[in-house]
Amino acid sequence: MKMNIYFKGLVVSLLLIAGMFTSCEDQPDKFELTGGLPQVSYIRMPYLAQSDSLIVEASLKSIICLVGDNLTSIKELYFNDQKAQLNTSYITSHTMIVQIPDNIPEEVSDKIYMVTAAQDTVEYGFHVIVPRPMIASMSCEYATAGSEVTLYGNYFIDDPNVPLTVTLPDGKQLTTFTKLTNSTITFRMPECDTEGSIRVASIYGESTSTFHYLDSRGLMFDFDGKTGLSNHGWHEREIKTDETSLTGNFVQLGDGTSKMSVDGAWNDAVFAFEYWCGSWDKLQNVTSGDGIALHNLVNFTDFANMALKFEMYIPTSNPWSAGAMQICFAGYDKVTLSGNPIEGFDGVVAGANAKVFNGEDGLGTYGRALYRPWMDTGSYDTGDKWVTVTVPISNFTLDRLGAAAESVPSSPGDFASLTFFVVGGGVNGTECTPIIKLDNIRAVPNK
Repeated sequence: MKMNIYFKGLVVSLLLIAGMFTSCEDQPDKFELTGGLPQVSYIRMPYLAQSDSLIVEASLKSIICLVGDNLTSIKELYFNDQKAQLNTSYITSHTMIVQIPDNIPEEVSDKIYMVTAAQDTVEYGFHVIVPRPMIASMSCEYATAGSEVTLYGNYFIDDPNVPLTVTLPDGKQLTTFTKLTNSTITFRMPECDTEGSIRVASIYGESTSTFHYLDSRGLMFDFDGKTGLSNHGWHEREIKTDETSLTGNFVQLGDGTSKMSVDGAWNDAVFAFEYWCGSWDKLQNVTSGDGIALHNLVNFTDFANMALKFEMYIPTSNPWSAGAMQICFAGYDKVTLSGNPIEGFDGVVAGANAKVFNGEDGLGTYGRALYRPWMDTGSYDTGDKWVTVTVPISNFTLDRLGAAAESVPSSPGDFASLTFFVVGGGVNGTECTPIIKLDNIRAVPNK
């Protein structure tokens, strides 16, 4: 019987482990290493509801229960050539709960090896399933030809008999990489003008990325005219193109001389980009053209399973070390360009304002994402290259000071306008003069 059980953590919770242990032995005695040889009668899943599910194989990181006699004589346990971590709290004479190591075996024997204190070894046949490649992300989803790019994930196994392959959306297949580990694949990006998923295949199977290379799904701002959207608020943020350009124009926060204070003091003239939907018409136009409500451009029906993505470039000459990039979507009730009525909408229509960011009228407690990559090391830059940033919309849950928000985006109508503003965030850093370039701002499925 085949059972492929995969756990993302070593232990889900103490309660789960307690429940698993109880299912195998109701009255465990205090552990004492015994002599003699262990005997395994069978292996099953550890849960009481699955106690009759006998298994002969399971995936890496699965938690299983060995059933037999004198299992307290086991000092060390190996799956193939990978040593498992034993917890004596979950070992009795007749049962042992253990997690299969996450490491991929170098030598596959399809056996469990039980080593006693006397260095005797008892074998038991058991197959460890290595998952197919898992593709999590790409360092830059708009990587240009000739640039170095990295795929991140797991189980990237390059077997001598079945080499690892990466297939691009145009069908081009890669087998030569500048660096390859179990969790990363780094290569020089060849010419590829085709949008789509990337496939990775190994001896253990094939997977397709959920992200797209050259992703145009849910595109809101490319600054090159594809959507026609750009600045639409108080500030005419500079839209630039230069030798660092990725796909043409980009928007830039910071000018390289304006200081970001330790606490990220207010400087919207330099560090804010806003798109406030609407127009100066007495009935605002939110259905087409510049000023369209973003939810009329992009389908936000399933916003809970979407992410905001964009490419970002921060030069090493002007790193970022203070202030939070506060990213906030807003409905008509929070901000519009003019505050004039909107046809077909009977609710509150707010005018142009920055209340979500300055805290007026209690709007500073409304949910937004706070992006602060500099916090891990004290300073952050992208190494003079473009990287893709992913912020799940489920993370738009903080207020302007970084505490839990009192309310969060809860319907597609809350995705009409969008503001990026590097300010505050409730955590101090160090004074800096950052340059932050943004491009290809989009909202896409994250599954």
